[in-house]
Amino acid sequence: MAPTRLRDVAERAGVSIRTVSNVVNGYAQVSDETRQRVEQAVAELGYHPNLLARNLKRGRTGLIALVVPELDVPYFSELARAVVAKARLHGYTVVIDQTDGEPDRERELIMRGASAALFDGVILSPLALSQADLARRDAAGPLVLLGERIAASPYDHVAIDNVAAASAATEHLLALGRTRIAAVGDQPYDTGETAQLRTRGYREAHAARGLRVDDSLIVSTHKFHRSDGAAAMADLLDHPGGPPDAVFCYNDLLALGAIRTLLTRGVRIPDDVAVVGFDDIEAGRYNTPTLTTISPDKTMIAQLAVDRLVSRLDGRSPGEPGELWAPYSLEIRESTGG
Repeated sequence: MAPTRLRDVAERAGVSIRTVSNVVNGYAQVSDETRQRVEQAVAELGYHPNLLARNLKRGRTGLIALVVPELDVPYFSELARAVVAKARLHGYTVVIDQTDGEPDRERELIMRGASAALFDGVILSPLALSQADLARRDAAGPLVLLGERIAASPYDHVAIDNVAAASAATEHLLALGRTRIAAVGDQPYDTGETAQLRTRGYREAHAARGLRVDDSLIVSTHKFHRSDGAAAMADLLDHPGGPPDAVFCYNDLLALGAIRTLLTRGVRIPDDVAVVGFDDIEAGRYNTPTLTTISPDKTMIAQLAVDRLVSRLDGRSPGEPGELWAPYSLEIRESTGG
């Protein structure tokens, strides 16, 4: 059987070939009634557009790069799944790479060169890039930044409000009557901006209640891994001023590591120490106890990033690059008594 052609869809829908092309390519200049007829004809005939031919005609590869620091961090793997699903709706294939937070690797993937030429656009979650690095970018395709905030960036940036989210997590613990709340995950160096924003939110929640922060309860970690959380929690339990009665961890892996230490030391959760994480990864929902956490809307983050990248590619995105904010929620579970 011969493959279904645009002409076949046009005849079934009673429209022109150009109209079918406009619908398939997502152009806006088609009425809702006409779009529905074309989409019904596409479904009935099983039409599949020739993406390779379409992209070649446009001078594109049909590939989008998603670049993250660490694929074995569940937040990034869950986000990658959402990005792949959203890109597929636009007819794009996603190629995923990781940088390990290395500045040279991040620069290589956004600059003009053999690797950059493979992709129509890049979605990047940076750790080490500076404003100067971004200003020197000479690649032609659009770039959308995720997560780490780079002030006055010349590119679109998708994020959640880390300060407000961290404040909400801390306020939840304060509202439970906890008075000695530790914060695990501060990173007081150039590549730790997200951690610094979460520390700021932790401080603001205390300030809003007129409470002083004990700086010795803010624990820095080099990474956001389970082992870092476990080690930090061990130090806190041996704190000369006494252990905390709650801990806010800057991601769920830190929180899961902290919970492991608490359980092995015979500390009851949440009776003795309540624990809050950040990211709402699947492992936290099935942990014992289940983990209270800040839940960024990863599906919305992916949708905002992909939609903005594709609209830039199609010349449909309005105005100058800017901030795109995704929502978050506080998911209260067993680790704080939920």
